Amino acid sequence: MDLINSFSLSFWLLAGLGVLITGISKSGFAGGVGVISVPLMSLYIGPVQAAAIMLPLLILMDFFSVRAWWHSKRVDLLKIMLPGAVLGIFTGYLLFDYLNDDILRLLLGILSICFGLWGLLNGSKLGQGGSPVVGVISSTLAGFTSFIAHAGGPPMNFYLIPMKLPREQFLGTAVVFLAIVNLVKLVAYGALGQINTDNLLVGLVLAPVAWIGIKLGLIIHKMLDDQLFYRIILIMLLIVGIKLIADGI
Repeated sequence: MDLINSFSLSFWLLAGLGVLITGISKSGFAGGVGVISVPLMSLYIGPVQAAAIMLPLLILMDFFSVRAWWHSKRVDLLKIMLPGAVLGIFTGYLLFDYLNDDILRLLLGILSICFGLWGLLNGSKLGQGGSPVVGVISSTLAGFTSFIAHAGGPPMNFYLIPMKLPREQFLGTAVVFLAIVNLVKLVAYGALGQINTDNLLVGLVLAPVAWIGIKLGLIIHKMLDDQLFYRIILIMLLIVGIKLIADGI
């Protein structure tokens, strides 16, 4: 309980906002902007701890979102994407000891700005939809960025979006891919000692917000224009990214 009380109200508000947005994004928008949660938390705590707090929450969200979209997945695409993702996660694991909080803040800030600009400039059109080479490269990058900041959605989307899949197939494939990636990360995080009682306790407090986000995402994706939702969050990513770079320097 002392740990819970040690965080400021501002942390809980930003953490709750990040978890809520992530839940909405994972169930209704294929997790493309769920990257916002770790940068928001990292304004108050270390990026490593922020990522460790979020991982069990992401797995909880995956449980509900996979149930909703399991039958829409594209197995052929997952076979291309998953080996690269595992390689990316393993790379992040090997480099973990060389990344301190300031380096991670800088890297996370740069990634946030790059993903924000890429999305706002509609960079997904630059990809070659359906190319296995692009799939392997993108998924490897997704595994690495997901390991360090749960930011696997944007690199994954670089491969999937240009295919112009039916919305159900896109959501099903993306949701299952990210769920498997998170389970693999759980093994790596556990080996690094990041899944501990303190982080789990903070995640437990935020768990109801995650559940609300998932439920809202299933409703909102039918009502809200995707582009408007993405544009708002991408602008938030730019602002948070600039702040993280300033803090890292």
